[in-house]
Amino acid sequence: MSAHTLLAESGCHLFTGCGFPAPGLDAFDFKPFLTIGGVSFTKPMLLAVICMVIVIGFFWLAFRKPKLVPGKLQLIGEIGYNFIARSIAREVIGKEGSKYVPFLASIFFFVWIMNIMSVIPLAQFPSASRFAYPVVLAVCVWVTYIFLTFKKHGFKGGVKNLVWIEGLPKPLVPLIVLLEFIQNVITRPFTLAVRLWANMFAGHMLILVFSIASWYLLTPSIMSAVAAGSFVLAAGMTAFEVLIQFLQAYIFTLLTSIYISGAIEEGH
Repeated sequence: MSAHTLLAESGCHLFTGCGFPAPGLDAFDFKPFLTIGGVSFTKPMLLAVICMVIVIGFFWLAFRKPKLVPGKLQLIGEIGYNFIARSIAREVIGKEGSKYVPFLASIFFFVWIMNIMSVIPLAQFPSASRFAYPVVLAVCVWVTYIFLTFKKHGFKGGVKNLVWIEGLPKPLVPLIVLLEFIQNVITRPFTLAVRLWANMFAGHMLILVFSIASWYLLTPSIMSAVAAGSFVLAAGMTAFEVLIQFLQAYIFTLLTSIYISGAIEEGH
């Protein structure tokens, strides 16, 4: 029986003989609510689609009829777009960064909205806490990075850009080439995905622990004070998680811009 099920049972409290229903990996598994052609659709998939629709729909509505004096929706869209353009794209990539702003803005707002779903009633789950979603995003970034590297420098120059560092002592060349290859081609997409996934996974798990503890400790005794403390911690963790959700979207986008900058600049 899952922690969510036990939490819903009014009789499961500290002095009822019921053990603490600690949340586990089952809190991240959802039964399919629809199966079409052998493809099963789950809550994280639905939330990811909803987030995509929200991002596309918002910016389409904001800029479908742009005006010199922007309305409220267009103004909000411009503030968000300019934030990515000025704080990330042009700051990291430079003058060429403008052409990559749509890509970076799409990543930022999609990841951010997916993360925010963790604290939205009824949704209450960040799709990025399922490893497959950060992996797909990281692969998209990695493919873009590799594509731009070879497009900018050609095959020979692209390989050099990925693995070569000028001025190395000859005995160190094989080792450094191997390390650069591992770092730029293998570990970059892996660490990019793990960073986002781990933060969303841990944040969701902590909120679950304190939320379930609040209910479990809620008894007509001195433990009610402890339950209140657990509830305060759950609320505090939720507020802190809102900040982390934004920061993780920002960091993911910032690293993407760093990779793009490294792809289009000259080799080491």
